[in-house]
Amino acid sequence: MGSVLAASSPNPSPPASGDTAVLGLTVPPGFEMPPFSSVKSSSEAATGQQQEAENHLPNPGAFDECHRKCKEVFPMQMEGVRLVVNKGLSNHFQVNHTVLLSTLGESSYRFGATYVGSKQMGPAECFPVMVGDMDNSGSLNAQIINQVTKRIRSKLAFQTQQNKFVNWQGDAEIRGEDFTATVTLGNPDVLVGSGVVVAHYLQSVTPALALGGELVYHRRPGEEGSVVSLVGRYTGGNYIATLTLGSAGAHASYYHKANEQLQVGVEFEASTRMQDTSVSFGYQLDVPKANLLFKGSVDSNWVVGATLEKKLLPLPLSLVLCTFLNHHKNKFQCGFGVTIG
Repeated sequence: MGSVLAASSPNPSPPASGDTAVLGLTVPPGFEMPPFSSVKSSSEAATGQQQEAENHLPNPGAFDECHRKCKEVFPMQMEGVRLVVNKGLSNHFQVNHTVLLSTLGESSYRFGATYVGSKQMGPAECFPVMVGDMDNSGSLNAQIINQVTKRIRSKLAFQTQQNKFVNWQGDAEIRGEDFTATVTLGNPDVLVGSGVVVAHYLQSVTPALALGGELVYHRRPGEEGSVVSLVGRYTGGNYIATLTLGSAGAHASYYHKANEQLQVGVEFEASTRMQDTSVSFGYQLDVPKANLLFKGSVDSNWVVGATLEKKLLPLPLSLVLCTFLNHHKNKFQCGFGVTIG
């Protein structure tokens, strides 16, 4: 059950910023033995190993994970009533049922399944991983993740709407000692001559600083173009500052961990296409003794939101209450969720 629950968690933690999961590969630093021709004392050998460890650059994680740590502080919007039931059938297989009753959109039922293989690559990483869910109309979302080699990971994702393919993409990720490179191909159609290619590269310059870039190329009949973005991330002892600049706009985020209970985050987004800018502030308060997790946010558009999660231990039951208020549009949304298992 531990392998299944670790693989099916929505927000895996990135190794470089301290939050991956989706899906990072951590490579521990190695230590080279001194040459046999030289004779060193134990203290000198330990000092040399320590200096080598300090000079070793860590893997920066994936490009998509640069702003993830800050985004996890903000509450997720939910409306209506949601019931989730998780059931583990074995150490490799888990199913879940989700019922959503909404007053704004359509109510739905979703059945999901998660399979985790026996190829273990880490304490909480086993492959291959297959995750999918289908709703009552027959629409399907599925992902297949596999660790091809020690440094190469592949992922295939596709989405259908009733009996038609809507979207599918495949990507390959290479993780070196101090860099991560990813290539993604989305909705390719050789006959029509359309598709999207996305290339990511992130390099550790120092143990705290990582620089990288993104190239997005899209083509379809009568139209083609590309978008280039650059990213820089600085990781301190208890904070992470990230800046993304490109022709599509700018995105800056700052995450700060005040203590074990309080975490805050600030985001700034500017879009050249929408001609709009926004600033958001969010915080997360964890009260372990009461099994409470509270998240709140407010942005420059006068949207205030909050979520409260309560775990009813020792029962495998969690309650979630969500509220969002848009002062500018005079709209109020409230949601209530129950998770069993």
